Amino acid sequence: MTLTARLTKPLGKLKTKLNSDFIRNLGWLGGAELINRVFRLATTIILARCLSPYDYGLAALVLTVYEFTQVLTRIGIAGKVIQADREKLESICNGAYWLNWLVCFGVFFIQCIVAFPVAWFYHDNQLIMPICSMAIVYLITPIGRIQAALIQRENRLKITAISGTIQLAIGNILTAIFAIMGLGMWAIVLPRIIAAPIDALVCIYNHPWRRTKGFTTERWWEIFKFGVNFIGIGMLATLRNNLDYLIIGRFLGVKELGIYFFAFNAGLGISLSVIQSITTALYPHICAVRSNWVEFERRYFSGLKTIASIMFPLVLLQSSLAPIYVPIIFGQKWVVAIPILIVICLSAIPRPFFLAATNLFAAIDKPNLSLQGNLLFTMIFAIGLLIGVKWQALGVAISVLVTHAIFMPFFVIWANRYVFGAKKSTPVK
Repeated sequence: MTLTARLTKPLGKLKTKLNSDFIRNLGWLGGAELINRVFRLATTIILARCLSPYDYGLAALVLTVYEFTQVLTRIGIAGKVIQADREKLESICNGAYWLNWLVCFGVFFIQCIVAFPVAWFYHDNQLIMPICSMAIVYLITPIGRIQAALIQRENRLKITAISGTIQLAIGNILTAIFAIMGLGMWAIVLPRIIAAPIDALVCIYNHPWRRTKGFTTERWWEIFKFGVNFIGIGMLATLRNNLDYLIIGRFLGVKELGIYFFAFNAGLGISLSVIQSITTALYPHICAVRSNWVEFERRYFSGLKTIASIMFPLVLLQSSLAPIYVPIIFGQKWVVAIPILIVICLSAIPRPFFLAATNLFAAIDKPNLSLQGNLLFTMIFAIGLLIGVKWQALGVAISVLVTHAIFMPFFVIWANRYVFGAKKSTPVK
């Protein structure tokens, strides 16, 4: 057999793999994230040299409040638009459009009210104004949100990637400029407000959908039934993503929180961006073949293999190089954060597999199982953090790694066996 003949089959497989929607979309999202990281790295360097640990701590608390209230807007509307049957799509889009506006206006007022007890809890009135200012983003969020979901449904994530890149690039450039101007933690808050409309405008320009009805509550109950589990999942995920900040800020102080916040973002920022790209591309990729169980299973497990091939080398390389690049890029004052950075970075490995399993349950209309898994994990995670804080910020970081490394692989294995274990020919009902 000639060399050409031997290579024909593997090259054919490689060509087929590269031509899949998942890999193509992942390529666009990954490329966009690479560009975003270049801008973000430059911004992080400038912030590390212009902001004090106290400024970082204040910004961390403002962003944490925003992350929590943002969960209230994630009620599964976009997920339902992506997953909906074709004959119901227009009706769901019209109902979802008005539901988005109602939810976002409500969350705007909630965040403004919450600013006052948060400032009282942390004994710092400087938190009130930036928390209220960040709420303005919710008055912009509903614009173009349905178009964004439809673009994902149609697997045109090239537009999603370009839109996100433009928005983040402008936001990072403004952050760097404001930091150099000496605006402190406002350098992190203001750009998020200014850049918020960009994604909406790009999505509206690139999708022809427009509402065809005045105010309507059509399909709200159907959307709510689908999304109610996502609210719980989102709340628990946000709680986990910020619980370490809250515990360190309360028990160890704002300065210690600033060091941890820097380490978390410098250590996990790249990985979280990659994880977001993978899960964004995987969900519409498997939803598109829900009626073909064999292809559904093949796409899901192929996605897991892709995740493994990306995450393991990326995380191990970044964590091993941390002692070299942190003092060179960010400055000597952040050397104290290196052990925390390495431990947090390693916790990134199991995260995308866990999210893939939750996407799997959502795709087969079983998001309640994801909610149960998230609830159990959050309880274990909280207990771990409360134990870890006795050994300062590094103890918290070790708790984050241990809980993720133990629970998430078990959940993924259980999810795979539940859905595919019996060699079913149709989706689990």
